[in-house]
Amino acid sequence: MPDGPRYEDDFYAWTQYQAEVLRTMAVADNRFDCENVVEEIEALGRSERDAVRSQIRRIIEHLLKLAYSPAEQPRFDWIETILDARQTLSDKITPTLRHDAEQVLDKLYADARKRAAPALRRHGEPDTADALPQSCPYSLDDICREDWYPDRPGGKP
Repeated sequence: MPDGPRYEDDFYAWTQYQAEVLRTMAVADNRFDCENVVEEIEALGRSERDAVRSQIRRIIEHLLKLAYSPAEQPRFDWIETILDARQTLSDKITPTLRHDAEQVLDKLYADARKRAAPALRRHGEPDTADALPQSCPYSLDDICREDWYPDRPGGKP
């Protein structure tokens, strides 16, 4: 049984560990392209990390619209987008990627806010766009929690 994270348990952690093992392993056969194999394994891990981050940004963007926009018509579309993103996130997130997301949540929020604000302005809600919080009002648990949605200011869901 190899040391380190298991492929089945945490794919991202496994890719990073395997890349490090390959980097430090003595290779007797010069036909093995260790450097490029390491880079490809690391790239697979980064791709998973980036997919998780992207879904978190997408969820936050739509949670903001849901919480702060007075518009009624697009609410069900925003909820549907959140549901879809949460399902994808659930399929991809691992303990290591969850920790990564917690570390960069402020940046992910800022990115999502930058996407939500112009969308609100485009739909005639400049005051709503300006009122979006500067710091993330959601925990990662809120973001990942199935069937959780924020109340609008004033208590309306």
